[in-house]
Amino acid sequence: MKRSAQKTNSGKKPKAKQKKNNNKFDAKKPKKPPTAFFYFLEDFRKEFKEQNPDIKSMCEIGKACGEKWKTMTYEEKVQYYDIATEKRAEFDRAMIEFNKKMENGDLEESDEESEFDE
Repeated sequence: MKRSAQKTNSGKKPKAKQKKNNNKFDAKKPKKPPTAFFYFLEDFRKEFKEQNPDIKSMCEIGKACGEKWKTMTYEEKVQYYDIATEKRAEFDRAMIEFNKKMENGDLEESDEESEFDE
């Protein structure tokens, strides 16, 4: 069969898949806390910018941070793990409270701001 005789769909655009929005976003739901690496990233970014003021690219800063994190010992990382564990415990308590309010239906009446909203 010749190429000109073959049917092609070159003129048609493929149909885009529609996303299903099964998860409803709840603004009052507590947000998950960052991991230990992100707490380290905050500190590292400040130090890195002071030492290298000419580097502005977040890509380069991120790569340097990742390399530093890989070379750090557990003892050096412990302070960040402690912070992350503490924040995770706060989040877990907030989620338990949130779930209780959801079960009781008290969430709509409450206008309390979440302690995780910054």
